[in-house]
Amino acid sequence: MLDGMAILIDSPIWPAHGTVFAHLVSTTSLAELHGFAAAAGIPERAFDEDHYDVPERRHAELVGLGALEVTGRDLARKLIASGLRVPARERAKALDLPLRQRWSRLMPAREDLGRELLDRWSEPHRRYHTRAHLFAVLTALETIADGDASSAPVPRAVVLAAWYHDAVYSAGGAPGQDEEDSARLAEHRLSAAGLGDAEVGEVARLVRLTAAHAPDAHDVAGQLVCDADLEVLGRDPHGYRRYAARVREEYAHVPEDAFRAGRAAVLEQLLGLDPLFHTPAARQLWLARARENMAAELARLRP
Repeated sequence: MLDGMAILIDSPIWPAHGTVFAHLVSTTSLAELHGFAAAAGIPERAFDEDHYDVPERRHAELVGLGALEVTGRDLARKLIASGLRVPARERAKALDLPLRQRWSRLMPAREDLGRELLDRWSEPHRRYHTRAHLFAVLTALETIADGDASSAPVPRAVVLAAWYHDAVYSAGGAPGQDEEDSARLAEHRLSAAGLGDAEVGEVARLVRLTAAHAPDAHDVAGQLVCDADLEVLGRDPHGYRRYAARVREEYAHVPEDAFRAGRAAVLEQLLGLDPLFHTPAARQLWLARARENMAAELARLRP
């Protein structure tokens, strides 16, 4: 292995496209992995979240270039320990079926709306606001509800707000514009689908709340949506760093200094929210770690 390099490759045993593939990973950084792959002439399309799929015919060549051959079990173990392993729940490509099933239970007669939403959540410019974020918000709603002593079911308007809250995402418009456009999309589509005015209005109201994450003290539905949307802040440090890295990728068009200033302002605004999380379950599950994560990111952003 080359000095300082932590590139691993397992045996080519994974069948696809008439051959077998190996996994190429880094246990140090994705930047190192991408650099090694580029130097070896591995195409970008071979990258899948945390590894490159490489065909058997290139295996010996990559070992010769410095990749350390390990077993599949050791590769997975070392990748997990490095914090670079992307769990299944964060893999947008793997979430099509689970999300379609959730939509079918929510609005079984309107599969067309579900397909449109999943297409929107899969737009190529998205890196964080993907199907994985949608799945995380829907799961967080269930987690909060499970932790609520009242055990009341999550209202349909709340779940619909989760589906629509980032249905329009431009990564560069005026603050609050994406939320406003998403709310208007919900109003148009759900009204046309036959939902009552009151429920449609509630969905749109909840979507608009995600612009500032500041629901009223007695707004139970708003608190559910805002807390679920911010669940990512309270993940383990590795998960939070993956989130922060994906946000940076969404703003790749923004110069580094401008991004650092803007991102720091967002974090300071979130840290200034009191409360940051509104429901007892969310505060218990995510608050302490969220403040630690954001403070650590702020320290990395500042010179």
